[in-house]
Amino acid sequence: MKELLTVSSSPHIHRPGRIDFAMRIVIIALLPAFIFSIYLYGWRALSITLICIASCVISEAVIQRMFGKPITILDSSAVLTGLLLAFNLPPGVPLWLPVIGSLFAIVFAKQFFGGLGYNFINPALAGRAFLMASWPSFMTKAWLAPAGGTLSGIDGITSATPLTLLKNPANFGNAEALINQLHQMPTIKNLFYGKIGGCIGETSALLLLIGGLFLVIVGIADYRIVVGYFASFIVLTLIIPCKAHVVHHLLFHLFSGGLFLGAFFMATDWVTSPVTKKGRWIFGVGCGVLTVVIRRWGGYPEGVSYSILLMNVFTPLIDRLTKEKIFGQLRREKEATV
Repeated sequence: MKELLTVSSSPHIHRPGRIDFAMRIVIIALLPAFIFSIYLYGWRALSITLICIASCVISEAVIQRMFGKPITILDSSAVLTGLLLAFNLPPGVPLWLPVIGSLFAIVFAKQFFGGLGYNFINPALAGRAFLMASWPSFMTKAWLAPAGGTLSGIDGITSATPLTLLKNPANFGNAEALINQLHQMPTIKNLFYGKIGGCIGETSALLLLIGGLFLVIVGIADYRIVVGYFASFIVLTLIIPCKAHVVHHLLFHLFSGGLFLGAFFMATDWVTSPVTKKGRWIFGVGCGVLTVVIRRWGGYPEGVSYSILLMNVFTPLIDRLTKEKIFGQLRREKEATV
C-alpha cells in the first residue's frame, strides 16, 4: 500500500494547468518587448538573449545530470530564466558575461537549492545581482543608443541612461537644466514608448504593460502583488519632495528603468513570492517601498532588482505571519478551553 501513495508536504492545493504551460505563457507575453529590443539594438540584443537562453538550458541539463536528477529542461523554466536575465543586461556587455550570469542563476540560485520550486530567490535577478557585484563597470556603462532615439533622452548626453542622469545630473552639465529636460513630456513619451536607452528588455513600458496585463488577466500573475507594488511606489514617489512638476516626476519614475518588467514578470514569480493573499499584498507593497528608497537614497540609480531580491528573502517569514487558519481550528481551540 505504501508504494501506491505519493506523499508530499503541504499545501495540498490542486489547480488546473501545468508549469510548462505557464512558463510558455510568460515567454509569449515577453515576446513583444523582445522583438522591439531587436529593433532597438539589432544583433546585440538577439545574440545576448540567445546566449543567455542557451547557457541556462545547457547548465540546467548538465547540473541535473551531475546530481542524478531527471532532466527537466523541457518545462521551459530555464528558457524563461535566460530570457529574463537577458532583459536585465545592458546591450553593450561582452558576450562572455551572459554565460557567467546564466551559470550563476541556474547552478547557484536554482539547482543548489533543489531546482524549480525550491529556490528562495528569483534566479534571473540573482544572476544580474552577481554580475553587478562582480563587473559593475560593464553593468553600469555598457549602454548603447537605441534606434530612433537617444540614450538619455537629451541630445549631447551619450553616456548615461535617464535614471543615471537624474541620479548625478551635475556630472553631465547644468543640473537644474538637465532635470527640467528629463521631466518634459517629450522625454516621458519616449520613455513610455521605448525610444530611450537602458537594459535590453526594460525600455518600452508600453509593451511590458501589454504583456503584464495579459498575464494578470489569464491568472499567471497575481494582481495583488502588481497593484501593491505600483500603489506603494506611486504614493511614496508623490510624498517625497522633488524639484520638478510632481506629476511629470511620477511619470518619469514609472516609465524609466525596470519597474514594469519587475512588477509584472519577476515580483510575481510563483516560487519566490508568498502563497497567502495577505502576504502577496505585503510583498508587493514592500517591493514598491524599497524601490523608491533605493532610487532616492541608494548608491545605484535603479532599485527594482534589489527590492525584489530583498523581499524574496522575507517571503517565508511573510507566509508564516499571514498564514490562514486551518479549517476547524477555531472550534478546537474553544473546546480546549472548556
